[in-house]
Amino acid sequence: MTVKKNIAMVPLRRLVCRALIAAPLFATLAPSNMALAQGYPNKPVRVIVPFGPGGVADVTTRLVADKLGEKLGQRFIVENAPGAGGIAAARAAISGGNDGYTIALLTNGTAISVPLFKSLPFDPLKDFTPISSVGYFDTMFIVNTESKFKTLQDFIGSAKEKPGTLNVGTITPGSTQHLTAELFKSTAGIDFVIVPFRTTGEAVVALLRNDVQMVVDFYAALRPGLTDNKTRALAWTGAKPSAALPNVPTVAQSGVPGFEVVSWNAFYAPAGTPADVIAKLNGALQTVLVDADLKKRALELGIETKASTPAEIDARMKADIAKWGSVVDKAGIAKQ
Repeated sequence: MTVKKNIAMVPLRRLVCRALIAAPLFATLAPSNMALAQGYPNKPVRVIVPFGPGGVADVTTRLVADKLGEKLGQRFIVENAPGAGGIAAARAAISGGNDGYTIALLTNGTAISVPLFKSLPFDPLKDFTPISSVGYFDTMFIVNTESKFKTLQDFIGSAKEKPGTLNVGTITPGSTQHLTAELFKSTAGIDFVIVPFRTTGEAVVALLRNDVQMVVDFYAALRPGLTDNKTRALAWTGAKPSAALPNVPTVAQSGVPGFEVVSWNAFYAPAGTPADVIAKLNGALQTVLVDADLKKRALELGIETKASTPAEIDARMKADIAKWGSVVDKAGIAKQ
């Protein structure tokens, strides 16, 4: 009986020894999310931007990327991948993997693309994980300095008196600027002609020639004319006046209650990126986006830097998809 007992115990002892030897190996092969986050980032991080270099989104992202690099000790390298609907950028980000070393800038323009395209080859809600908002910025309504319209109420009154006779310039159909004009038309209950241009510069030239009576665009693009006193701001489209020009009222304050358009940029990661990596990036953004120098430089572009929780920017994306989908349908805009 004693011999049998010793023989039976030998396999059990071997199993225990093998398990103890293998445990460190398994730990090495399958590190926890916490271990990933503690060592993250240990190499440069790519930030894919769906716009060309030099634009507001690109400049803002580079400012934030520099601060993130200082905070986390690794370079955040901005890569531009412009293209309709942000498709090229989304594909580049998704193909980069979900280890946290490729992130993407998604915007309210991404939300517009969902209802605007017949078949968008990516789903921002399923293919990406939200990290945090980066900045918020409004479009604005401007007129020629010599215009008879001193307030937005003046423009609305004239449009009601002579429906269809006023022209409003924007850029490309389906852009935030264009859809803002469409939303303004329906919310204010007025009729005017929306004239699309290839660039903001062309729209402003048309404004100075009085070919159009108002232009809708972002502050950064309109700033030169406002600074030179060739144009005059009538209203911001946000919930409150922007700190960039705090004395300019909002559209809602100008007689169109409930009207609000706020544009935004946010960082997202490909779906499946470890939660602790997302949390580390979010925490870093919460710190860098309140940096005084960063906020000052961003405000010069009309952007208010502000971090959010992942849930908050996810809710904003969902709300904007629904909002702009309704505008696209009501305006009868052909899907691309």
